[in-house]
Amino acid sequence: MKIKFFFPALLFMLCICVFTATAQIDVKQKVKDKSIDRADQRTDEGVDEGLDAVEDGVKSLFKKKEKKPKAEQEENTDQEENGDDSESKQVKKNTPTPKPVQEPTLQSATKYDFVPGDKVILFEDFSQDEIGDFPALWTTNGSGEVRTLNLYPGKWFYMNAADKIYALMKDMPLPDNFIFEFDVVPTGAEDDPDNSSFYLTLFGGSGEYMNDELYPGEGFHITCSNTGWEVTGYREGAGEVVSGNSELAPIEVNKLNHVIVWVQKRRVRIYHKGQKVVDMPTIIYDGTKFNRLRYSLWSQRGLPYISNIRFTTAKPDIRSKLLTEGKIVSYGIYFDVNSDKVKAESYGTLKEIAQVLTENPGVRIKIVGHTDSDGDAAKNLDLSKRRAAAVKSELSKTFNIDAGRIETDGKGKTEPIAPNDTPANKAQNRRVEFIKL
Repeated sequence: MKIKFFFPALLFMLCICVFTATAQIDVKQKVKDKSIDRADQRTDEGVDEGLDAVEDGVKSLFKKKEKKPKAEQEENTDQEENGDDSESKQVKKNTPTPKPVQEPTLQSATKYDFVPGDKVILFEDFSQDEIGDFPALWTTNGSGEVRTLNLYPGKWFYMNAADKIYALMKDMPLPDNFIFEFDVVPTGAEDDPDNSSFYLTLFGGSGEYMNDELYPGEGFHITCSNTGWEVTGYREGAGEVVSGNSELAPIEVNKLNHVIVWVQKRRVRIYHKGQKVVDMPTIIYDGTKFNRLRYSLWSQRGLPYISNIRFTTAKPDIRSKLLTEGKIVSYGIYFDVNSDKVKAESYGTLKEIAQVLTENPGVRIKIVGHTDSDGDAAKNLDLSKRRAAAVKSELSKTFNIDAGRIETDGKGKTEPIAPNDTPANKAQNRRVEFIKL
């Protein structure tokens, strides 16, 4: 048995001795060569660090290894397996962490594209009514009164009876194209204070103003609420036409909302909060004629405050009026009360004027502001001048019109175009004129 295993063991020991001697010779030669290379490449700091690491490793082959604690041995083993040496740490430190690529999100923007006409058909701000009275030009099967609000100027018609109607008792035959605007501060229901809604109906007919049918005569019916908009076109005997809902920019409860309705024959567009929220090209029955306005609160939530109701003719031919007639009388430039800040609703009018000026670079204009007779004359004059200057600034800043082509002036209340005796006439006097020079 001893002889049987002697020769294999002897052969194995000889192989070990040869391998060790060869390894020692090769390593010593490599260290010598590397040392020479290092002397020749002293300027390369990275190579120096690498050689230091190699030399330390080679020297450890000839030193008696010290026994390390088991935990430290395991830690070193983990570092070697994971490649966690100083050089790799430096690389990781100097390499910036790539930022995640963000996918582009869909964005859109829309502007007011309506332009009010140059004629005021009707204006109602309840200025002729006493606080606490029911307004003289209206009727109802419920109750209501004119009030003031602490947050918003002017007088407001408070429609304070649920399940009732409020009709404007005035025949106002409207053209095929017109614009209807109003301000509303909706309040919430007692049992649901965050929600509010009401009906608005524009219709035609020769019957009683107090027709309490849901769809009187022929026309269209708008549901305004804090959840969206719904428009219904209808005609007696023809059935209802419900176009559906829009959830864009709904009315805000307990805040001032400026709502604009633009009618072009069969088409209805609604604007609110700086955007077009409804556009229904065939919602009105062909041939419908309008002469009535009504608000109603059937089964609706909350009670609204209404003011600044205005009807104007629709978009004039701005190009022809400015270039041929030499003057535009505009009711499409909007400001807050006693303010010269141009409101977003003015965008459509300014865009039309800017387009004419861009296409006709030789044309120069003067912008003139006008007010009604209410208030101090000196303050009105100053306000009209500041408003004209603000319009010039918007044309230059927003539409890149050369400011050198525009002059400004203000006339205050000194040049009325109608007597300052009714809300509608005063509304005509509050205007901005663009005059060709």
